[in-house]
This record gives sequence, structure tokens and C-alpha cells, in this order.
Amino acid sequence: MQISETVSQDLHKQFTVTIPAADLESRVNARLEEMKPKVNLKGFRPGKAPVSFLKKQFGKSIMGEVVEAAVNEGSQKVIADNKLKPALQPRIEPVGSVEDAVDGKADLTFTVIVDLMPEFTAADVSTLTVERLTADIADADVDEALDRLAKNVRGFSTKDGAAEKDDTVVIDYEGSIDGVPFDGGKGEDFSLTLGSGTFIPGFEDGLVGVVAGDYRDVKVTFPTEYHAPEMAGKDAVFAVTVKEVKAPDAVAIDDELAKKLGLDDLVTLKERVREQIAGDYKAASRLHLKRRVLDALDNAHDFPLPPAMVEHEFTNIWAQVEDELKREGKTAADEGKTEDELKAEYRKIAERRVRLGLVLGKLGEQNGITVSGDEVQRAIMVRARQFPGQEQQVFQFYAQNQQAQAEIRAPLFEDKVVDFIAELATVNDRKVDKDTLFADPEDEPAKD
Repeated sequence: MQISETVSQDLHKQFTVTIPAADLESRVNARLEEMKPKVNLKGFRPGKAPVSFLKKQFGKSIMGEVVEAAVNEGSQKVIADNKLKPALQPRIEPVGSVEDAVDGKADLTFTVIVDLMPEFTAADVSTLTVERLTADIADADVDEALDRLAKNVRGFSTKDGAAEKDDTVVIDYEGSIDGVPFDGGKGEDFSLTLGSGTFIPGFEDGLVGVVAGDYRDVKVTFPTEYHAPEMAGKDAVFAVTVKEVKAPDAVAIDDELAKKLGLDDLVTLKERVREQIAGDYKAASRLHLKRRVLDALDNAHDFPLPPAMVEHEFTNIWAQVEDELKREGKTAADEGKTEDELKAEYRKIAERRVRLGLVLGKLGEQNGITVSGDEVQRAIMVRARQFPGQEQQVFQFYAQNQQAQAEIRAPLFEDKVVDFIAELATVNDRKVDKDTLFADPEDEPAKD
């Protein structure tokens, strides 16, 4: 095996690997010798068929396996001998005809293309200064939460007339895609509160106005991020039979409500509600803190990025942008930009994500931060609960898909590293109003 370096850049290297035809032939013959005692062929005693005959029968298929193994061996040798740290899986490109190599007519030659992890020093996170948004809990927030609780425990009584938002409908349903029913798409005597967001977008809206005894086809489109790839983004039709329509009963916010919720009195209920709101405020505050930690990390690091990693990240982002524009019937012009300007904007986002991913990865490695299997399983359980009636399918999807598990693990790891950084950095609190606290941190421009 001959290996020569043909391109040498800081984060990009290429190598040409050549394995002589004679070497491939020798490997094939060795495999045939291993096979010989185990092969029974008509006209020969068991294990006595000559290698020349076996080569005519099996030579080409074995050569194909040998070539595949040689390519893997060659690429691994390139990495090991040169002590490289690939940023992504090395790319293999054939030189000349692979078919000729398989036929034993030529040497096997291929190029190994490797994008490398950059060498950089992670910043001392204890020197970072970040801002944390906080807000006071108003009495109106508690009253609003109590009102929601009252609605959640209220009863429903049969009504005559059409179903409205907040009414409950008792339905049988069966979903189909292109006329074919799908697993998990059928239910009977299901009580659905319109406006609850229990079903996929569009389903509940399609039942507003129904009356008991109605039959209705509800057309919906599964979200592009739906957990089952074979259904994601697909149009579906649910055949729905409406058995009953119920209107919500009035519920007073008093001691009786508290007792229904397992508490002694309204005072205790209000205390519990305030504690819950405090938790929500803390979570919102943490999201803003995370954004500011990431901004600080981004500003503290400047090093070359692996082009392939940036391109891979940009490709994924741009595909999502195109899907969203298509779904909304828009173009780049509707965003007030040319397509090239929009691409340039999202390429910067891709670069930021790659840079932060590398920094967080290094900080996590340096400080022994990991995500356990139990943590991943708990996160999958939370995801499964978002799809009532299809929990088993969600579990199976993640159990059989390592990439999907990695997508669950990545944000868990990121959050743990961010929390670690926040403990060491200087954090300054700033009071804001509720709307500012619960605004999406992703809508904020990155801080310089």
C-alpha cells in the first residue's frame, strides 16, 4: 500500500492511496484458501475444489469485498499514520476505474479527503461577564394561572348546537395518507377539547362548528419535524364521526377548587401557583442567560473552522429555510433580501453554530461533562408524551435510530456545559417586564 499526501492545508488534507493489483489478488487468493475447506461443489469431494475453480465461481464477489475492505483499511491507515483528528467522516473518491480494480486489471487508487479539527485554546470562562434577565411575579399572573387551573378541572355538560373553541367533542376518527390508514391514526370515543393543541395543527380547527351526529373529513399536514419520518410533512385526511358536543361548566375560584386539586384551601393553592410561576420565570431567565453565555463564548473565540462542517451545517439550515419559505409561499424577496444575501446571513449562523459546538465540546471534555444514558431516556420520555397515543412508536423510533438519539443528547450536553460556565462566570441580574422575559431569546441579535 502506497500513501502520498497531495494537499496540505491547516484544516484540509488529501492523500492518494494505491494498492497494487497483485496485493488485491493475493488477498483474494487468501480468502479463497480460507473458504476451500468449507465449500461443497458438485463434482468435487467436500473441501477439494481447486482454488482456480473457486476463483471462477466466487472471485469477482470476493474481490468486491476485498476492495471495500482495502479502502476502509487505507483510509484508517491515513488517519492513524498521520495522527489526524477528522472533523467529519473522511470522504473517499476513486481515481481511475474501480471496476478495473475489481476485475483485477488495474491497481486500486483512491483519494482520502480529510477536514481536520482546529487546534485552539478555550477561553477561561471565569473571566466572562454575562447578563441575566429577571422579573417580578405580579398578582395578575397568579390570577391568570388560577383561571387556567379552574378551566382544567371544570366539568363539561352536553349541549345542543355547534361546537366552539373550549368545547369538548367526543369523536371516533381514522387518519389516512393517500387513502391508506396509518398506525396510531385511529381512535374511538376520544374526548377532545377544541383549542387544547392536543392534536396536530389544523385538526381541532377543522372541528369547530360540528354538531353531534356529524361526519367530517378533516384535512391536515403533519409537521416537517414530526417524529415519524415517513409521515413528516405529509398531507393526511382524518375521517371523523362526532358523537357528542359538550360545553364547559362554570367553576368558581375558591376553597372548593383548591380541594378538587388536593389542597386544603385557596391560600395554599395560591402559594403553590406562585411557586410554579416562579419556576417558569426561572426557566425563561435561564434561556436568556444561555443566549448571553453563548454570545460571550462566540465573542471570546476566533479560530479557523473546518469548511466541511460549516458547509454541512449551512446545508441543513438552508434546507429548513427553503422548506419554511415554501410552506408560507414566500421567497427571499419577501424577507427584503436577495437569495445570496439571505444565504450569506444563514452561513454566518452556520459558522457561529460550528464554532460554539467546538468550544462547548472542548470545555465539556476538559471538565469531564457527560450525558448519561438515563438522561437521554428521560428526555425521550418527555418527547413521547408530546404525542398522546403514539408513545410506543416514539420509543421505537429512537431505539432504532442512533442519529435521532444523538439529536436528543446534543442539547442536553450543551445545557450542562452552559450551566457549568454560568456558575463560574460573573452574572449580572437586570429586572425586566414579563413580556421581555418571555420573549424568544433567538429573536435577539447576537451581542458583540
